[in-house]
Amino acid sequence: MAKADYRQLNGIALAYLGDAVYEVYVREHLLDLGMSKPNRLQKKATSYVSAKAQAGLIQLMEEQGLLTDEEWSFFKRGRNATSYTHAKHTSVLTYRISTGFEALMGYLKLSEQTERLDELCRWCIKQVDLGRVQYEQ
Repeated sequence: MAKADYRQLNGIALAYLGDAVYEVYVREHLLDLGMSKPNRLQKKATSYVSAKAQAGLIQLMEEQGLLTDEEWSFFKRGRNATSYTHAKHTSVLTYRISTGFEALMGYLKLSEQTERLDELCRWCIKQVDLGRVQYEQ
């Protein structure tokens, strides 16, 4: 089976993968903290993966000049993609920015930039742990 070419995928497809990739990092982190009760795990995971948290993380990345031009272009591909789903608990703008965040993660995964993906995901988790982003849905 041929590997998906990240350069040809639309932003929604990249976000589809990126959402899962980032969620795995978050779940591993929560288990490393010793959490094991399913309801508590799910509630805590939301603080990392909600649209509001992801939008806040992108804002911090921008403020700190953390992303390369190419990474920004993949973020924008996701942010500007036409989605057929609607935000349920947040504004359309926040939802679109979070889709861009997820597209960025999908791009890093498919382009096999494992070290960079690891660096950014761990940085994001740390920012949430430090309370630098708001995450309420």
